[in-house]
Amino acid sequence: MDVADLGLPVDVPSTALFTDQYELTMLQAALKAGTAERRSVFEVFTRRLPEGRRYGVVAGTGRVLDAVENFRFDEGVLGFLRERKIVDEETLDWLAGYRFGGDIWGYPEGEVYFPGSPVLRVEGSFAECVLLETVILSILNHDSAIAAAASRMASAAAGRPLIEMGARRTHELAAVAASRAAYIGGFATTSDLAAGFRYGIPTVGTSAHAFTLLHDNEQDAFRAQVHSLGRNTTLLVDTYDVTQAVRTAVEVAGPELGAVRIDSGDLLLVAHRVRHQLDELGATATKIIVTSDLDEYAIASLAAAPVDAYGVGTQLVTGSGHPTCSMVYKLVARAESADPAAPLVPVAKKSTGGKTSIGGRKWAARRLDEEGVAEAEVIGTGPVPTALADRQLLVELVKGGDVVAREPLDVTRDRHIAARANLPLSATQLSRGEPVLATEYV
Repeated sequence: MDVADLGLPVDVPSTALFTDQYELTMLQAALKAGTAERRSVFEVFTRRLPEGRRYGVVAGTGRVLDAVENFRFDEGVLGFLRERKIVDEETLDWLAGYRFGGDIWGYPEGEVYFPGSPVLRVEGSFAECVLLETVILSILNHDSAIAAAASRMASAAAGRPLIEMGARRTHELAAVAASRAAYIGGFATTSDLAAGFRYGIPTVGTSAHAFTLLHDNEQDAFRAQVHSLGRNTTLLVDTYDVTQAVRTAVEVAGPELGAVRIDSGDLLLVAHRVRHQLDELGATATKIIVTSDLDEYAIASLAAAPVDAYGVGTQLVTGSGHPTCSMVYKLVARAESADPAAPLVPVAKKSTGGKTSIGGRKWAARRLDEEGVAEAEVIGTGPVPTALADRQLLVELVKGGDVVAREPLDVTRDRHIAARANLPLSATQLSRGEPVLATEYV
């Protein structure tokens, strides 16, 4: 069974109000002007990557597809709009029958992107496409930011498992989305049960300092946990004195103790001392898990430490300093009339101030060098060059209003691993730098 199909309390009945008021007022004005049904093309892209980042990660696509399907104006929603006089009765009548019936193309989830990459393309009437702007950007900006941070952390961890544990540091529903995005970016497990239930992500967790403090002494706490969860559990050893706690942990659980967790102090120094002590006590297979406000830089600094896994919370769910990707949703082409046969005309914002855009319905491809490593992100509006025909990035996600590209989360996770591996080696450097691939327009 796919748990994503169950319908859970973390979902909402409708996504129609996950929008800005001006989407609806634009719709009303366009309906009155007779332009609402003009065929239109909107694209999602970012003008730049967050400062110092070398690549972005597409995440949230699966959630976008769910949001588009659930974008419905039921009686409760329509009643709210009527009571607040947000739009007139003619517009409310139109909204009552709203179903997105257009097409959506996009970079497959887990793929990497660069400045200007058309990560999502939404096509249909102006009316049906403009309403989706806010909810699409809300999802992609959040999830892609988390996935990019997760990807950098996974690179820094160099194969050691990462545990997502940031639920208490963000909004309860954002926590579920963050867990999903982190899994795509390379995390192995989550502490958030709602994310495990909703998306099938493996969940982990044992105890906090409160459990130790509940008992009269550390030995009693460890005995209670081992008795309940078995010798393979993870014991938290930094409530009082780490050295004494490790000794007590092995006395209670024996050399079969699964792991110890360190949540404070000089993690590099303490990890070395704990590893030495565990080995001396015969617990050579006992693993060491470290937590405590880790980010990609802290993880990289522990590369030489005897650490077996990392738990990451705050820095992950806040995008490690970059909580958004600054993606935008822009009209790039529209027909001159509501006639379905009317040709598309490129349109673009031309004002100064760094917010210009490039008109036209775009394709994107990734050019490889002679060794098969990506060397450029190529974007165009005309015919696709023959040499790039089999390197195109956009795939069909929605056709005539029907979702055609749902896929398991593990597929998107594997895709990201492959996409990142296909980039130049400098992509995984944590030092500030320019995008690892240049964007070329043809």
